[in-house]
Amino acid sequence: MEIMGYKPLEQDYRFWMVVNPSTWMVPILIAIAAIAVIIHLYAFSLPGQGFASKAEAPAAPVVEAAPAK
Repeated sequence: MEIMGYKPLEQDYRFWMVVNPSTWMVPILIAIAAIAVIIHLYAFSLPGQGFASKAEAPAAPVVEAAPAK
């Protein structure tokens, strides 16, 4: 198989020599996790977002007991 002079079955090993998973996978996953946490912290800090976005419903009016006759 050849694509525009490139033979992926014969030359793909070069990519993995540069981007060695045993060296780069953990730092890349840590960077992705950090970016995800930062984005979520920002999104939850926006007004009207997150778990505290609902205003508390007004309390039901307290009904006082009728005076005894």
